[in-house]
Amino acid sequence: MKKDLKDCTFIIPIRVESEDRMRNVITVLCYLISNFDTNIIVKEVDETSIFKSHIEDQIKKFCSDISCVKYIFEQSNDPIFLREKILNEMLCLATTKVVVNYDCDVIFPPEVYEESYRRIVDNESDVVYPYGEGPWQYRVRATDELVSEFLNDNFNLNILKESSWVDNAGHGWVQFFNRNVYLDGGMENENFKGSAPDDYERHHRFTTLGYKVHRIDEFIFHLEHFRGMNSYPNSMAQHPFWNHNWELWKYLESCNKEQIIEYYSKQDYLKKYK
Repeated sequence: MKKDLKDCTFIIPIRVESEDRMRNVITVLCYLISNFDTNIIVKEVDETSIFKSHIEDQIKKFCSDISCVKYIFEQSNDPIFLREKILNEMLCLATTKVVVNYDCDVIFPPEVYEESYRRIVDNESDVVYPYGEGPWQYRVRATDELVSEFLNDNFNLNILKESSWVDNAGHGWVQFFNRNVYLDGGMENENFKGSAPDDYERHHRFTTLGYKVHRIDEFIFHLEHFRGMNSYPNSMAQHPFWNHNWELWKYLESCNKEQIIEYYSKQDYLKKYK
């Protein structure tokens, strides 16, 4: 039986640059659709729609009903994947109390999704990181064969452990938010362009502003993938905004609560969402 996450929306930005990224999107969406009664918004920004041409039919073969998925495509030739802007646009489309900023390459145990959701619905938390800080990441060397076994064995996470190694987890991948807190706290900072330390800044900001930010000490599974200019660490050499992004983070990291409030009160990008 699916777990009840009806008052929740997963917002998932995608750009499918490689075969393994396409496999990850298929795997993650099949996992979410099969395990949860929830809402999912997927926005793809690219030159052409890989979702429509290669992904949607594969998901339908595994999940008979994908009506919970709202798919949006925006044509763009920009080589920089503006993840922060895309997330903000989806956040404004969501109407549920809980909104999940979700990376298309990660999964974790179903009961952790349920606990993260419950904490926000019950007003125990404003933001939940559903994984521990430190050595709580399984980095999975996924193959077509491994993923097929995982999907067909009732999503047995032990299968993924067989092709993985443990690494540190930090502040990225996925966060469960009270939607009003996400909006009031400044949303995603669109001054970060593409691959950036926005994960650090987001955690620093919502913690410094005094919101109830909590963690669940559980492992997260990251399905490894090709890393181009929009993925760390390759973005260090290839990304034209890399230095700009890190200088911005250094400044914001030094800000106290009052300075953060003042900074975000002056951001032009927020005006379009009012």
